[in-house]
Amino acid sequence: MPSLIEDYALVGDGHTAALIARNGSVDWLCWPRFDSGACFAALLGTEDNGRWLIAPVVEEGAPAPVTSRRYRGETLVLETDFETAEGAVTVIDFMPPGNGTSELVRIVVGKRGTVRMQMELVLRFDYGYSVPWVSRLARDSGIKAIVGPDTVVLRTPVDVHGENLRTVAEFTVAAGERVPFTLTYTASHLRTPPARDPHTALARTENHWLEWSARGTVTGRWAEPIRRSLITLKALAYEPTGGIVAAPTTSLPEQLGGTRNWDYRYCWLRDATITLLAMMRGGYYDEARLWRQWLGRVMAGSPQQLQIMYGIGGERRLPEFELDWLPGYQGAKPVRVGNNAVDQLQLDVYGEVMNALHLARVGGLQADETAWNIQCAMLEHLENIWSQPDEGIWETRGGRQHFTFSKVMAWVAFDRAIKSAESFGLPAPLDHWHAVRAQIHADVCEKGFDASLNAFTQVYGGDELDASVLLLPLLGFLPPSDPRIAGTVAGVEKFLLHDGFVMRYRTTGFDDGLPPGEGTFLACSFWLVDNLALQGRVKEATAMYERLLSLANDVGLLSEEYDPAAKRLVGNFPQGFSHVALVHTGLNLMKHEQEMAKATGQPEQDGAAPGGPADTAQAALQEVLPGASPSP
Repeated sequence: MPSLIEDYALVGDGHTAALIARNGSVDWLCWPRFDSGACFAALLGTEDNGRWLIAPVVEEGAPAPVTSRRYRGETLVLETDFETAEGAVTVIDFMPPGNGTSELVRIVVGKRGTVRMQMELVLRFDYGYSVPWVSRLARDSGIKAIVGPDTVVLRTPVDVHGENLRTVAEFTVAAGERVPFTLTYTASHLRTPPARDPHTALARTENHWLEWSARGTVTGRWAEPIRRSLITLKALAYEPTGGIVAAPTTSLPEQLGGTRNWDYRYCWLRDATITLLAMMRGGYYDEARLWRQWLGRVMAGSPQQLQIMYGIGGERRLPEFELDWLPGYQGAKPVRVGNNAVDQLQLDVYGEVMNALHLARVGGLQADETAWNIQCAMLEHLENIWSQPDEGIWETRGGRQHFTFSKVMAWVAFDRAIKSAESFGLPAPLDHWHAVRAQIHADVCEKGFDASLNAFTQVYGGDELDASVLLLPLLGFLPPSDPRIAGTVAGVEKFLLHDGFVMRYRTTGFDDGLPPGEGTFLACSFWLVDNLALQGRVKEATAMYERLLSLANDVGLLSEEYDPAAKRLVGNFPQGFSHVALVHTGLNLMKHEQEMAKATGQPEQDGAAPGGPADTAQAALQEVLPGASPSP
């Protein structure tokens, strides 16, 4: 059985990522890309579906090793300590970036005494389905496993042998000894990659991440979790294209044992604005530029064919199917690959794209004339469809409705286009866009607000709330001091809070034909924190933010949702949406504190430190962040 979701840590190389459990088992790795078939799929099944274990031998009746782990500084190099009665070892796990080939390296370091260790490699390609043919390497110590298009090579000085379709070994590690294992992927029609020194690779990988982290500009009270979240977002970026996956996993359930299991190894346009802005606010303009370039490529084409998500290379076809040979995470079926939501109409993506491109211009990221021409064509199309029902931000599968948030984001699309045209002198039918923007705003205020609830509702004419409406003041649709916003925040607190955390909406089964139930949604909980701060409830906001931070696992990672009853992280992991929200809310709160300190004449706490050439862009960005200043 796989470990708890919160017991996993992440390592990656800019092409793919591996999830490693606290017990030393690599239970998930897709090669060669994030969206490729997994060669270790025990996360969604059993050991027989593929894993790579390196851990102390535990005799029957003996206590399990005491484990602890951490990332080595601000890097993606993972260190796991195992303490036994006989001694102690540390297993160092990492994936060297920029290698030309993708590798997972594991080095066992003796710390104290002498520890008996075991290694078990179970390679099962195509999501735990295909058993490879394994042979010994002709010139090196190790093995080569091949099936169809895939080859994996294991190199190690340890003597390994086959046993029940697994590659296994036992070895001892004494204090001061270092025993390396290197697993390398290549396409089966290519030559076997040459051996590389694992210790040199470790030094190079550590330096790579330390140099990257040093470019960051975040300091202050919550700098550590914010910077770890930015490292995590960097790890979710596909280096060749700049696309950022929502998560490196598929089908981790939103409810334990449930069926709300989706493939998140793709790039959602709605993530565009917040991810781009998070990178810029953190000082990482190169990554923001690559993400904006990816966005520019995928949005090119007919505005009528704009999709809500794309593959990491910009692929448009992401057909969904089920893997019936996998039992699912702790029995949560089905296991899905692909995502049929790709074909949905979600009006909010038009607003997300326009907002992202406006913020990119404000932040100093260059956009060419073609991008503006495409934006104008998108607005022309949006004007014809914004009044239609859609599937909404949460991708419900029960039919289209007039979702309030979708209409708000149509307003955002015109609003940000107007601001771009006015700020940067771009050609535009401004009078017409002003009229459309006003029309949409009036429509939302008339049909999306329920006077009896004193709140904006999930759909026009409905009586259910939706956490997405918490974004209205953050997007500048209405000021946080507006009584309708105050009523909406109060409504969310009354109807959508579960143990102090926010549900997206009340799952009653009407939305997608699936059984009701899911965890509280972490990004929505961070949005409530922002709203509390904007209303001047900064102490409450701070307490809730710190409680949210406490949900992260021991290495600072968050999933999509949290189950308050089971006290478990649920949903795909680690989830970019959660980490982006953590970054923005933390930066906003630190800015609130600075402004309050300035108003009362107290010494200011550090927030975002100067970023050299990016100073001007950072200052400009602060001027266009509706959620960055508390209500007067």
